[in-house]
Amino acid sequence: MILEGKVWRYGDNVDTDVIIPARYLNTADPRELAAHCMEDIDPAFAGQVAVGDIIVAGKNFGCGSSREHAPLAIKGCGVACVVADSFARIFYRNAINIGLPVIELGDAVAGIAAGHRLRIDLAAGRVENVTTGEVFNAQPLPEFVQAIAKAGGLIAYVKEGWA
Repeated sequence: MILEGKVWRYGDNVDTDVIIPARYLNTADPRELAAHCMEDIDPAFAGQVAVGDIIVAGKNFGCGSSREHAPLAIKGCGVACVVADSFARIFYRNAINIGLPVIELGDAVAGIAAGHRLRIDLAAGRVENVTTGEVFNAQPLPEFVQAIAKAGGLIAYVKEGWA
C-alpha cells in the first residue's frame, strides 16, 4: 500500500487529550470526533486537513489515556498515516485496531517539516520526503497489519474471514 500526502507536523509527547479533548468524548462517531481533532494544539487542523494527509510527530505520540477515540478522530479527519519518532504503545495498538497505519521512523522525523509531501510504502517501510528527495527506511508493517488497515480496522478484517 502506497500513501502520499501533505505533512502536518507536531512535536514530542502529543497526548490523547490534545488529539481529542475529553470534553468531546460523549461520542464515538469518527466524523464528530474529527471536527475537534487537535483543536487545543492546532485550531486550524480539523478545518484544513485533507483526505490523505499525514501527521508527523516526535517522540511518544499518543501518550496519556488509553482511549480509542484519539486514533478514531485522526482517521475520521481522513489522515492516511501517522509517522512519529515513537508512539505510546496503547495508542499504537489502538491505531492498528481501527485501521490507521502508523510508522515509527526514529529521529529521522527531525528533517520532515509541516507542508512537506511524503510518499510512504507501508510494505517496504520506505518513507520518501517528496519535497526534499530524502528517503528513510522504517520497519515495514507486517502483512497482517497492512491487511487490517486495508480492511478498515480489526473488526472489518475479522468479518472478512481473516483474509
